[in-house]
Amino acid sequence: MNTPRKRSFRIGVVGLGYVGLPLAVEFGKFFPTVGFDINERRIAELQAGKDSTLEVSKAELKGAAQLEYSASLAALKRCTFYIVTVPTPIDQYKRPDLTPLVKASETLGKVLKRGDIVVYESTVYPGCTEEVCVPVLEKFSGLKFNQDFFCGYSPERINPGDTERRLESIVKIVSAQDESSLEIIAGVYGEIIEAGIHLASSIKVAEAAKVLENTQRDINIALMNEMAKICDLMDIRTVDVLAAAGTKWNFLRFEPGLVGGHCIGVDPYYLTAKAEELGYHPEVILAGRRINDSMPQYIANRIVRNLALKNIAVHGANVGILGITFKEGVPDIRNSKVVDLYKALAGYGISPRVSDPRADRADTLHEYGIELEESERWSDLDVLVIAVPHPEYTNGIQERAAMLVRSGGIVVDLKSVIDPSSLRDDLTYISL
Repeated sequence: MNTPRKRSFRIGVVGLGYVGLPLAVEFGKFFPTVGFDINERRIAELQAGKDSTLEVSKAELKGAAQLEYSASLAALKRCTFYIVTVPTPIDQYKRPDLTPLVKASETLGKVLKRGDIVVYESTVYPGCTEEVCVPVLEKFSGLKFNQDFFCGYSPERINPGDTERRLESIVKIVSAQDESSLEIIAGVYGEIIEAGIHLASSIKVAEAAKVLENTQRDINIALMNEMAKICDLMDIRTVDVLAAAGTKWNFLRFEPGLVGGHCIGVDPYYLTAKAEELGYHPEVILAGRRINDSMPQYIANRIVRNLALKNIAVHGANVGILGITFKEGVPDIRNSKVVDLYKALAGYGISPRVSDPRADRADTLHEYGIELEESERWSDLDVLVIAVPHPEYTNGIQERAAMLVRSGGIVVDLKSVIDPSSLRDDLTYISL
């Protein structure tokens, strides 16, 4: 394999979202690097020193001295080591949507040269890199895989909004089709990863490891959500049960809640789709998905039931929801299950009001038709739903709840951030 030493590579990162940008920034400290994205607005904001995903600070952007941002194929063509970090969503039928991945592969096929290496980081089902991506690269480049160019897979492990577990402090899995490529890929990533490199035995193993990581978390959260439903029937708080069970040394601490975003709520479907293609129908994985997907309707039903018990008219009830992003501390609204809760409440004739200091107003209106409001202007709410406990909300949340909710109203605390004993006696407190 005639490949230059790792230090002479020119890195091209395709897709500058919450995964690609931190990669490009870190590589830009050690290698000439091109951060490529077809979204010219994204390129413009990064060139201006701003990251709307809030994953990288201005100082960090400035510190990547060898990094340039571009939407130009000409800039990308100068690279020799490519990393693909585009999204891999699911469609309306919960089947893998590989469109962004295929399009990115087509783009790379147009610039690929002999000796180049392509590494995929996007979450896929086992076999996808070799069965889907490689043929596209070959078709659009006219080159032969494992002869003219080489491929690997290194699953992303970025946790959006996590300021402690950063890219460089997370062990990196790398894989390739041959030992020589594997050694080079490990060496390149080793320049930026401090936590260490794990060499997977094959590309399929690395792909399977990624979907297993998120599927395991999905199933554990599903167990907590099911336990939360049972605790509600027994009139005990799930958070108290978890505190007690958590005193055992081998108890795994997970919490109930809405499972949205573009990882935990999506990746299991990539695994189940492949399993079903091979003739196996997954039971535990799909059961976990059904439980987690049922939570928005379950929460809406609890709200409506409590409104009825308090003789508050359900149709037209004054309901305010704090937070619409898929998790606290991030601006990302993709696959937010708060939207599903909003729709479930709307099905009962309720028009919830929504506030979120992190979400983009225009994007939220465009994607979901929801107009964000300032929660400070709310008053006399029948129900306040604390859906996403952003730091802007959690400071003084008891006081905020007391101020916004009318006498006899309801506070729904999905993440148990409130001590119910601190609320007024006339308020009804609900948590998972």
